[in-house]
Amino acid sequence: QGRLVESGGGLVQPGGSLRLSCAASGLNLDYAGVTWFRQAPGKEREGVSCIRPRVNRLRYVDSVKGRFTISTDNAKKTVYLQMNNLQPEDTGTYFCAAETTGLCGSNWYLSRIYPTWGQGTPVTVSI
Repeated sequence: QGRLVESGGGLVQPGGSLRLSCAASGLNLDYAGVTWFRQAPGKEREGVSCIRPRVNRLRYVDSVKGRFTISTDNAKKTVYLQMNNLQPEDTGTYFCAAETTGLCGSNWYLSRIYPTWGQGTPVTVSI
């Protein structure tokens, strides 16, 4: 199933930016869909953005469109989430997850279809 390790989280003021990284090992990104999820305290895990690197299929939840950009560096086996104009409602723990069936299809946002998860990296947007 492979292993995913996130990094890049931190504390940022509203309007600021962060870039999250998801490093994959034991997983061929050409045959996977990789999704960033986030979970705020007391809330359900939410799908934020998905990428299928082989065909560059991209998905975004409406609340981040125009602010977040997902991308990959296949040579580094890493998926990035560039987050701009961050707002307090973006606060939460961000996880990356991978699967090899739906591949960023119509159910990309369902956490239950992902067998491989990272440990998460916290993002706090506050003054």
